Amino acid sequence: MKYLSFTIFLSLIVGFLLVPTLLFAQPATQPVITSGEGSINPGSQSTAAVGPKIENPLGVDDPRVIVGNVIRALLGIAGSLALLVFIFGGFTWVISGGNEEKVRKGKAMIMWASLGLAVIFFSYALVTFVIGALAGSS
Repeated sequence: MKYLSFTIFLSLIVGFLLVPTLLFAQPATQPVITSGEGSINPGSQSTAAVGPKIENPLGVDDPRVIVGNVIRALLGIAGSLALLVFIFGGFTWVISGGNEEKVRKGKAMIMWASLGLAVIFFSYALVTFVIGALAGSS
């Protein structure tokens, strides 16, 4: 039973992490390279070297926005894990079969998962507010 629950838990984690990546994946393309300002002729005597420009893959140049996006992603993962604990606690409570120890364990898991979700929602709201204030100040 222990190996079965671990296998189910691991497949849920992989599913939550892999499915959005596959659904929102962009088609593979070559990077856009432009010659910059002016053209470079191999036979010209110009001493100004203009290198190729590569498009920014993130689309954001502000490091504050990048950090905010990383924090939001981590909070999303933590929220998903708290939701899994919530579901597992309910499952433990349902299959307890009247065993008081398992009922207590299931209730405790649900209570702590609810508290964890509340903390995660508050953290998300706080991060959104702070990042919005910092990004708006520039």
